[in-house]
Amino acid sequence: MKRGMIDFWVGLFVAAGIAAILFLALRVSSASSLPARSTYTLTANFENIGGLKVRAPVKSAGVVVGRVTSIDLDTQRYVARVTMAMDKHYEFSRDSSAEILTSGILGEQYIGITPGADNKMLAQGSTFKLTSSAIVLEQLISRFLFSKAEDGSSNTEK
Repeated sequence: MKRGMIDFWVGLFVAAGIAAILFLALRVSSASSLPARSTYTLTANFENIGGLKVRAPVKSAGVVVGRVTSIDLDTQRYVARVTMAMDKHYEFSRDSSAEILTSGILGEQYIGITPGADNKMLAQGSTFKLTSSAIVLEQLISRFLFSKAEDGSSNTEK
């Protein structure tokens, strides 16, 4: 009888621990969306999205103002079309720009919005005209190495 009671309490403790870990994982992850507020949809086209993922945050001045809802390939122009659900409390002017940024050196990627100065605002379904693609670390390194290799070959020819 004593063994059965100990097994019960150990099982209950393990179940509570698993539930707590699951709860914390869902709260910390980017899987949680914006609070239950009304949203509107904006799109942006990028030549390269790097490691941007669905549910990535959309930030302006460091404040989360939306989330990426889908990423598709525009087969007409062969660019990535990113759709974002923006909180209705935050409106941006038509000349605002969107760029893909990285948290830290190797952190998660997100979309940063720089507000413009136009009086007219982006409406439901509008597209950002000014965009800046992700900076891919591998491309930067290869450009640096190739430029050094060209500098070295031009110095040996003299």
